Amino acid sequence: MPTFIRLMILAFLAIPANAEAVKVVADIAPVHALVTQVMQGVGEPDLILRPGASPHGYALRTSQARTLQGAGLVVWIGPELTPWLQKPLTSLASGARTLALLSDEQTMTLPFRIGEDEEDGDDHDHDHHGVDPHAWLDPQNAQHWLGLIADNLSEMDPQNAETYQANAARAQAELQGLIVELQETLSPVQEVPFVTYHDAYQYFETRFELNNVGFVTLSDGAGASPARVVALQDSLKAKDVACAFSEPGVDPGILQGISTNSGLTLALLDPMGRDLPLGSEFYSALLRDMAQSFVDCVQDAD
Repeated sequence: MPTFIRLMILAFLAIPANAEAVKVVADIAPVHALVTQVMQGVGEPDLILRPGASPHGYALRTSQARTLQGAGLVVWIGPELTPWLQKPLTSLASGARTLALLSDEQTMTLPFRIGEDEEDGDDHDHDHHGVDPHAWLDPQNAQHWLGLIADNLSEMDPQNAETYQANAARAQAELQGLIVELQETLSPVQEVPFVTYHDAYQYFETRFELNNVGFVTLSDGAGASPARVVALQDSLKAKDVACAFSEPGVDPGILQGISTNSGLTLALLDPMGRDLPLGSEFYSALLRDMAQSFVDCVQDAD
């Protein structure tokens, strides 16, 4: 065989084949958005839980079980948010790498908030001495998670590592700009007292110094004790609360019913972004919508 032909064959064999992108599955839409940003130009992740569904109690459908099968990487908040996902991960995605974002030591976590009346846990069957799982509502956590996702994908798919890392760095910089933007948006309403139906927002409230003075249900969706309802009514009386935030799918009359303030403005907050289109812009849109809900409610109450 002539030398030049041998050289051409060797050169052809040295060209790496385009490997299939890692099959990545995310648990909830905000996490899916972060993975989408990191994977741009390489592939697209699958999503288990659609934005309109509650993560706190859920039965996996057949189609979603199929999504887990063959996954190379599963990125999820962790069992604190979706305990029902633990068993399917070990049975359906036993060969996959799992990245539990809440378990990373650099993730900023907050404990459950519970009323003083519930410290002894006498009037319900839930253990609330744990971590509040709604950590995606702190954009600094999202910045850190972008790096974690990129690092995991880079290890699993070194051929595209440069793309993953560049995408993550760009998304982290965009989030830093978003943090500054939201600080400016929310600065005028930081001192305004408000109440929420669901205690799902303390990461957002802590990052942007907002003033939540009461809530009906706990972070995991567990209902209110009678003592906490009374405490919430006292807060509404004593602190001149003008805004109360319900959620999509929740009867807003529940908040109105425990209020003695007929001038209370009812509005919506949505930590899952049920009406937002999925994709790389989802996460920023989610936080912007929440910030605007606070501002709009205060303006409507004036």
